[in-house]
Amino acid sequence: MMTRLIVLISLVVSLAASARLLAQTDAPPDVRPGSITAEDVPYPYAVSYLPFTIYGQDVRMAFMDVPPAGRPNGRTVVLLHGNNFAGFYFGGPIEVLTKEGFRVIVPDQIGYGRSSKPIIPYHLYDMARNTHRLLQSLKIEKAMVVGHSMGGMLAARFATQYPQAVERLVLYNPVGLVDARFERPLESPDEAYQRTLRSTYPAVRAAIMRYVAHNPSAWNEEFERFTRVRYAWTLGAEWPRLAMIQTLLSQVQHFDSVVNDWEHIQAQTLVFGGADDMLPGSSAVFQQRMRYVAERIPGGRGRLHLLPGLGHVPHLEAPDRTYPPLLAFLRE
Repeated sequence: MMTRLIVLISLVVSLAASARLLAQTDAPPDVRPGSITAEDVPYPYAVSYLPFTIYGQDVRMAFMDVPPAGRPNGRTVVLLHGNNFAGFYFGGPIEVLTKEGFRVIVPDQIGYGRSSKPIIPYHLYDMARNTHRLLQSLKIEKAMVVGHSMGGMLAARFATQYPQAVERLVLYNPVGLVDARFERPLESPDEAYQRTLRSTYPAVRAAIMRYVAHNPSAWNEEFERFTRVRYAWTLGAEWPRLAMIQTLLSQVQHFDSVVNDWEHIQAQTLVFGGADDMLPGSSAVFQQRMRYVAERIPGGRGRLHLLPGLGHVPHLEAPDRTYPPLLAFLRE
């Protein structure tokens, strides 16, 4: 009986592996299993680490601290990444900002990039606190904060929790523009985990393709490279752990809305990005909500600047159009 059970279990495992291999036939054959802490992902600048304890677990927060390449202007910019990325996609912005004399700090939030991957509750309050902890460790009292995508949500939360630390704020193609909690029930975490666990190359690519849904021809080598990075994680032995962490992180937008944060922002704020971002459902919805965000920031401190024809990640799509208005705002 035991022998038959072992054979049956082996057959089930073999069939599951075969099914997964079949599902991955559309994947590039040269992609190798990737480290879930992105040790094999090239970062544009040297990475340092800040150790601390959170929820009783020892973790370390990865970050890039890049000094000015041009004449120092005495100011610091903090770049906060989106959910599908980490600091590694900010190479272009870092180069442009440092040439303008800015010191640039780029953290990987806990759960992302080269930072630790603990299984803990994830929310924007902790991310904001961890970012402030990093700035304190670097003796940075005040900075300009630029948050992209989910980093835009984090930037808003950071600005409300630590207003004295924010000199200027840029909400760059933020997500969380609407409160989606009442539109539909939240997916079961177990179902979401199983779906994430089954990720294939086409699925990973489709998720990032949403960023150029307004213009599929805008897909370029950078988007493809980051697709390969995310897919490589699914091939490694630690993928089940990372899949669970990604499941927990995917719930942040639902659990931790920022629609009531904007009216408490005290810093001069640029509400900025590609005008044809389709993530909220349509570019019309995106544009309407971005106008709403700019208007909600009190004291006339909100300013809207949208770039026609660009989508969710303008600095990967059209850097020459993206950087000038961003620099103009930060230089003021």
